[in-house]
Amino acid sequence: MNNLKKKLKQGQAVHGCWLLSGSAVNAEIVGQAGFDWVTIDLEHGIGTEYNLLNQLQALKASETVPIARVEALVRQKVNRLLDMGAQGILFPQIHNKQEAEKAVSFMRYPPDGIRGMASMTRATGFGQHFDDYYEGSKDNILGIIQIETLESLDHLDDIASIDGVDVLFVGPADLTLALGIFKQFDHPKYLESLNMVSEAAARAGKATGTLILNPDDYEKYYRLGFRMLACGLDTDFVKQGALNMVQKLNDLKRKSG
Repeated sequence: MNNLKKKLKQGQAVHGCWLLSGSAVNAEIVGQAGFDWVTIDLEHGIGTEYNLLNQLQALKASETVPIARVEALVRQKVNRLLDMGAQGILFPQIHNKQEAEKAVSFMRYPPDGIRGMASMTRATGFGQHFDDYYEGSKDNILGIIQIETLESLDHLDDIASIDGVDVLFVGPADLTLALGIFKQFDHPKYLESLNMVSEAAARAGKATGTLILNPDDYEKYYRLGFRMLACGLDTDFVKQGALNMVQKLNDLKRKSG
């Protein structure tokens, strides 16, 4: 079983971050830093599928599990990301059980789904490990459904009950926007929604996750049962490092003058 999936089933916390830049070098740096997983973002990120391939190759040198966020609920897109070697798919803007079932079907081979068959792919070692990949795909591919719309909040139990949905993942920006409290992460409406997601996942024996914008909020989410926790973006890591260095140099310049 995918080690990340196994840890989540055991209730362990796993830490990740977002890759927005499309940079293989950034992916390599993040992987070597020791994150358990990363999301390569094709919904809002700069990179394309070609950049995804380079990032997957860069992450191969570490134990970091690569997850890809697909930009649309389209079978061929999901098929391509998995064939390239993504070990999990994050599906944004899923509204109900029917869409979640469709998402799972795109990740699974017949008779359990409608994923297209190709044996000579990067994910299978270009055919060298096809049998192992095929037989273990249900256990190894992580299915992550984003909860970030009002409709999805009304169908939490139905979505969580689906075999193949491993994680209910709250999208904080979109969910607070939908609730009319954009970026008010301590608002009672948002906190109530987090509880609803956590409780639905617990009833179904599934994990919950989210992107934390401030590491100081870690304990809050952990107490609510969230275990798939991301914090930070590769673009932000570079930006903050550059801003901090410029500030230090300017401070030194003023002191030296």
